[in-house]
Amino acid sequence: MLYPYAEYECFKAKVTEKIRQLRSSESGATAIEYGLIAALIAVVVIGAITAIGTSLNSKFNSVANNLH
Repeated sequence: MLYPYAEYECFKAKVTEKIRQLRSSESGATAIEYGLIAALIAVVVIGAITAIGTSLNSKFNSVANNLH
């Protein structure tokens, strides 16, 4: 279950770097828009990882119960 977390950390690092680059940009409105888009994408990714984790947990529990 560590692999999705590693992907999330890599994604977070990329988003952080992009935000850092956008902050130095002179077009403030565009930087804010990109920041909002990045935040929305982060929320969607976190939600998807949570949903997948919950689904996988229930599947593994089902398999474990059938083995007993």
